Amino acid sequence: MDRSKDKIGYEIPFTRIFYKFVEPRKSEDIFAEFKALSEEEQELMKKILGE
Repeated sequence: MDRSKDKIGYEIPFTRIFYKFVEPRKSEDIFAEFKALSEEEQELMKKILGE
C-alpha cells in the first residue's frame, strides 16, 4: 500500500449542494425602481436645501 497517494479529509461541494438559482429581475423593474428612488432623492434634496 502506497500511503503517499492517500488523501486526508473530505471536500464538500457547497455550490452543488446548497446553491439555488434565483432568476435575475427584469431590467424594466430595475429601471422603474431606480427612477422612483431618483424622484425621492430630488424631493429630499428640496427639503434639505429649502427650495
